[in-house]
Amino acid sequence: MANPKSKLAEIDPVWDRICSEAEDAIKTEPLMGSLLHQCILHHHRFQDALAYRVSMKLASAEMSEQLLREIADDAYEAEPDLTAAARADLVATYERDPACHRFLHPLLYFKGYQAVQAYRLGHYLWQQGRKDMAYFLQMRISETFGVDIHPAARIGRGIMIDHAHSIVIGETAVVGDNVSLLHTVTLGGTGKEDEDRHPKIGDGVLIGAGASVLGNIKIGDRSRIAAGSVVLNDVPCCKTVAGVPAKIVGEAGCDQPSVSMDQLLKKCMGEG
Repeated sequence: MANPKSKLAEIDPVWDRICSEAEDAIKTEPLMGSLLHQCILHHHRFQDALAYRVSMKLASAEMSEQLLREIADDAYEAEPDLTAAARADLVATYERDPACHRFLHPLLYFKGYQAVQAYRLGHYLWQQGRKDMAYFLQMRISETFGVDIHPAARIGRGIMIDHAHSIVIGETAVVGDNVSLLHTVTLGGTGKEDEDRHPKIGDGVLIGAGASVLGNIKIGDRSRIAAGSVVLNDVPCCKTVAGVPAKIVGEAGCDQPSVSMDQLLKKCMGEG
């Protein structure tokens, strides 16, 4: 069954590709037909499919899929940047995650992508003053995906969270554009301080698995944080830090660490 496209959808190459991949997937695995039609081919636009998928994942006995769908639909209509950010995140995931072979994979299967899009809805609601609903979405995101992002946190575009297990991002954290995080990353505080207490992550940063970045510190653009590190101080641009506590161990080694996803310290230190 061909996707019923609107004029807007016809000029959306990301959505066109997702629909084409869905049709190919049905030919390969007919038992997936119902899911692919419900999630993709029954929708006219990317944001419609995204609203459906997010609302289905977050629905519970406490909040129906229909109510969540209405919230998401209204948000995407009122704030086009939400859809633009979702497209950028999807392309980033496809380009950086070697396990992602189709554009439709993040939308259907990858909880890191789905959690970030649900957070974006919560952040929109927070900005609109609907804080209780934003907190509800935060709770459901944590329960469903194992990702805890405060709705007041500010996160840029082109975000890729790989595996997305036990991610924590605090209330006053800021994450720039084109950032990649692996599992069990914490962007947290150092105690019970009020006000501005969480890290500020620059553009193009790569944060390795199990790393903790704590306090109101700045992580410079295009830097790398090695897996398992505990970062308590500012990190200059284009550097690699590692250890507990983390120290500078070399240059970042490339222009875009978050895109290359290269986590080998020997390369940044010029040993290989």
